[in-house]
Amino acid sequence: MNTRSSKSMVTFVNAFSQPGYPEQLPAGTYEILVEEELLQGLSFEAWRRTSTFLLVRGNGNPVGSIAMRPITQKDLELVLRLDRITTETIQHSEAALSPQEELE
Repeated sequence: MNTRSSKSMVTFVNAFSQPGYPEQLPAGTYEILVEEELLQGLSFEAWRRTSTFLLVRGNGNPVGSIAMRPITQKDLELVLRLDRITTETIQHSEAALSPQEELE
């Protein structure tokens, strides 16, 4: 069976929690590892995702270690969407406070 792996990076502007893990992870750039397998018997090349991992460096682990945390594509999209919403909420809150500065 043929398999392949690909890596990508995601950036979180805010601290976040990964579903299934109790602690918060700090804001920053994280590596995503996706593993896929080739579907056999088709007249064209097609791949099926078999696993997705969020690679977490440090964060209480021994120096230089990396934790490969399984995460579904759905959970990854949810955490990224929540990060965007949190960032937008903070930016709108700060923008709403700006006119008050003119009163001083």
